[in-house]
Amino acid sequence: MNLLIIADKLDDYSLLTEYLTSKGFKTSTSSKKEDFYSLIRNKEIKIIILDLTKEEIGEFPLLKEIKNFDPLIEVIIIGTSVPPSKMAESIKLGATDYLARPLEIEVLQPVLKKIQDKSLLRRETYQLEKALAESYVFQGIVGKNPYMLEVFSLIERVAKYSVSVLITGETGTGKEMVAQAIHSLSPHQGKKIVICDCTAIPETLFESELFGYVKGAFTGADKAKDGLFKEADGGTIFLDELGEIPISVQSKLLRVLEEHQFRPLGSNKNVDVEVRVISATSRDLKEDIKQGNFREDLYHRINVFEIRLPPLRERKEDIPLLSRRFLGKFNKAYKKNVLGISQRAQKALLDYSWSGNVRQLENIIERAVMLCQEKFIDIKDLDHYLREAATEEEVSPPSPTGPLLRLDDVEKNHILEILKRVNSNKQKAAEILGLSRQALYRKLKKHEIPF
Repeated sequence: MNLLIIADKLDDYSLLTEYLTSKGFKTSTSSKKEDFYSLIRNKEIKIIILDLTKEEIGEFPLLKEIKNFDPLIEVIIIGTSVPPSKMAESIKLGATDYLARPLEIEVLQPVLKKIQDKSLLRRETYQLEKALAESYVFQGIVGKNPYMLEVFSLIERVAKYSVSVLITGETGTGKEMVAQAIHSLSPHQGKKIVICDCTAIPETLFESELFGYVKGAFTGADKAKDGLFKEADGGTIFLDELGEIPISVQSKLLRVLEEHQFRPLGSNKNVDVEVRVISATSRDLKEDIKQGNFREDLYHRINVFEIRLPPLRERKEDIPLLSRRFLGKFNKAYKKNVLGISQRAQKALLDYSWSGNVRQLENIIERAVMLCQEKFIDIKDLDHYLREAATEEEVSPPSPTGPLLRLDDVEKNHILEILKRVNSNKQKAAEILGLSRQALYRKLKKHEIPF
């Protein structure tokens, strides 16, 4: 185990250094005037013996700095005799123990033994937590929340039947992963699953993208092109954000579901297909039906079986599991070896309201892994808006005695608040909201927010 002695008079510790080396410790020394932080980082120091003079004890500034630098380092303070209240204060600030000067090896030994035992226990706990996290993974989806366990059960039960499935839930809750899981467990598992992001298709191109076109169908169509339904023939098509499909194209989608055939743009012949349709939406399609933006007959055909995904704020016990999963993913991607997340950072993650849901959490962990220079992600590695909201919800609920707002007004106010927090950075706002840039601009236009 790597140990660092920090003291002004290093000669006083020459015998202790020899003793610790003989006991298997990899021991380094540094004065307070030197850059001992580089030693802590480069030599992966686990224990620090910190010699404080009486004048330095005060508010323990050096102890605070070290614990802020790496909260998991064990710090043993060596000092002159002080009141018990000061000793208690040092422990409260994170010191492992306070030993009086002159330091005696017989007194130090049991403290080091306790630290070694604690380190072993921490390592075993880490392995146990890792194994436990894996036991809560279903088809790549992480969750131990009762709602999520019910989702896993529904996926397993519906996968074997080739019925249309509608996955509902807020943006960023993992609807595409559910679609992938259904396909993987279905009779179509050996076939292709085609992903269609309906938010990324311009309104005028929906029909040709979904159903293809023949040569000469329009100016510039110098050769025929198969649409996504033809590409998915024999397998599964996933229509993400189904509510974005224009009403003019919905009748052709209904035809595919009812008759298993469609007609490419410009053609006078039908094309037969066998495709399982899985759809997803973060919108209220029943409200769209009332507004005349979605066909009711299509809704009932597409929604033979519904799976609702809960937002992350309703399944906060899954945040540590998801965080560990993303940590492993981005350690591998960025060739890092971040072991975990500090308690302070975990508390910040648990206190946050997660308007962008799982996708937002994944973005946060990815950024933290890139920034982290220690073995554990700490609060300093998290986004500033998350640090600021560590102990409060991102958006306070309206007062029960205040005016009742329309849903559109709540959405508009929320978007304005996010834009304010990120200094009108549209890309950052889209990530927090769990939207594509194109979808965000549509929201801005809808609410008449200047952009």
